[in-house]
Amino acid sequence: MTNRRATIADVARVAGVSPSTASVVFSGKTPVSDPTRQRVLDAAASLGYTGPDPRAASLRRGRSGIVAVVVGSSLNFMFLDPVQRLLMDGLAEAVAPLGAGLLLLRRDAGIDSENAPTLTTASIDAAVLIGCDRSLRETLPDVQARGIPIVVVEGDAGDDVPRIALDNREAQRRAAEHLRDLGHTRVAIVTLWQDAAGTRGWIAPDADITIDVTRDRLRGARDVFPDAPAFASAHSSIDDGLAAGRVLFADPQSRPTAVIAQSDLLATGVIRAAEEAGLRVPQDVSVTGFDGIPVDGLAPYELTTLFQPATDKGRAAGAAVAAMLEGRVPASVLLTSTFRPGNTTAPPMAP
Repeated sequence: MTNRRATIADVARVAGVSPSTASVVFSGKTPVSDPTRQRVLDAAASLGYTGPDPRAASLRRGRSGIVAVVVGSSLNFMFLDPVQRLLMDGLAEAVAPLGAGLLLLRRDAGIDSENAPTLTTASIDAAVLIGCDRSLRETLPDVQARGIPIVVVEGDAGDDVPRIALDNREAQRRAAEHLRDLGHTRVAIVTLWQDAAGTRGWIAPDADITIDVTRDRLRGARDVFPDAPAFASAHSSIDDGLAAGRVLFADPQSRPTAVIAQSDLLATGVIRAAEEAGLRVPQDVSVTGFDGIPVDGLAPYELTTLFQPATDKGRAAGAAVAAMLEGRVPASVLLTSTFRPGNTTAPPMAP
């Protein structure tokens, strides 16, 4: 009796095949006949062999096979956001040919547990940053000193870090111009989070907005409506949009005739708040969104919005990671959004 772990050579001997044939059955890199595959799998089951030791494979490749994805403080809200899910789908698809998987890290990882992996301690091959606020940017020199390639999606991590960007300012300007062309002048803005803490409320004129996406979309709206008030949400969610809309529509004397929301989920919440206040969309108030995603429960409305290629953002980030791991120069990419008119905007009612 022995406690020695069965090896691929043992499996090959029992199956009556060469070790290389047994190996490709588990790697899937080379086709083998179904009878041969089944013979190898049966031999493996009889020996209790569950597959190659991943630690040995990592040592041979000199890689961990892990790409870190650094997200905001709440993974719960990330998975509730369809845009983030599409981005992650594209990223996972792009790194799969590298034999890599994704490790999700919170920006504040380590606060709740000193043993939690962080960007500076985790065993990773590369890192993809979803956004990059000031506090995260300050940690990057330590990561780069480890020789870990970094890509940032919709953020600025410095001139030497490739960026996968979206035309946020230009796209939001197009939505604002659409409202201006319809004749609106009393316009309010519901933004994404303005800082890492997710501070809710009216954004002061001199506010230091540390989230690049929020700041750029706000600038695009104010290129057209420079005095438009802006209310910051903590998350991209229907509930946050509803809460913001209740504030905007609370006073009939000052409520806007149009609302620019920085996401489709926020826009949906604003529409619900308008209905709650007895307002008709778009007759009494027009609403625009941003993302171009399906939103459950929005019918009969078809949101006027900007469609963004979220899956392509993930694929582009994965392509940049692959390039750096293969010693090639990665490309920064600027993706464009498409304006898509719906039935949630119309000219303002005559006074």
